[in-house]
Amino acid sequence: MRKKAAVIFGVGPREGVGAELCCRAAQEGFHVFVNGRSPEKLSAVVASIVSAGGSAEPLLADVTMESEIIAAVNHVATSGYPLELAIYNAGNNRPEAFLDVSATVFEDLWRVICLGGFIVSQQVIKLMLSQQNIADKQTLLLTGASASLRGKAGFSAFAAGKGALRMLAQSIAREFGPKGIHVAHILIDGVVEGEKVRTRFPEYIDGLGDDGALKLEEIADAYMALHAQGRSAWTQELDLRPFKEIF
Repeated sequence: MRKKAAVIFGVGPREGVGAELCCRAAQEGFHVFVNGRSPEKLSAVVASIVSAGGSAEPLLADVTMESEIIAAVNHVATSGYPLELAIYNAGNNRPEAFLDVSATVFEDLWRVICLGGFIVSQQVIKLMLSQQNIADKQTLLLTGASASLRGKAGFSAFAAGKGALRMLAQSIAREFGPKGIHVAHILIDGVVEGEKVRTRFPEYIDGLGDDGALKLEEIADAYMALHAQGRSAWTQELDLRPFKEIF
């Protein structure tokens, strides 16, 4: 069987959603292109995949820089592996009172959360359309959050970006679903039990109890299930939340 490619944009520490998606894709037989802005973190994720018998390589690029994303996707295109799975997982957050949010901060968050999603999606879809004669399945997944649906006090910039990304995903899905590309938006609606939260707020995570925060491996299960769906019943949006979540 010909090896296929997956590219995950927005990969940080190993104990994070992006890295977990990379490792799961490698386990599923993909050659994984691991994108991010930190060479050290990318190297660690690639090494983890290779040590487990998988196939991966780093893809250093800033998702907000169109020229860098064009070059990165061109690299995927010339790899010899048809691209079947692309995931946009880049994002940042900065809780701040609305009257304290500067225009610069607002734009910076929007650029990573939404503009980057636009740039990446455009280049990925162009490549997928050009490879439809050699690809079996083509899926583009975009990571959302609780703020994709509702704005919370102190998160105006984050919510504005995530809400816009959701609308972008819906528009792309309507345009390219009929052309055979499965586009879906995944809402991670709750706290993820990853390195960032575990390091900064360990007592909070412990207080949630068993399965009170989203487990990385179970998030990855959901993403891969979407890619495996038959096209007569595609999911366009999926909401992932712990069973204990009350908001």
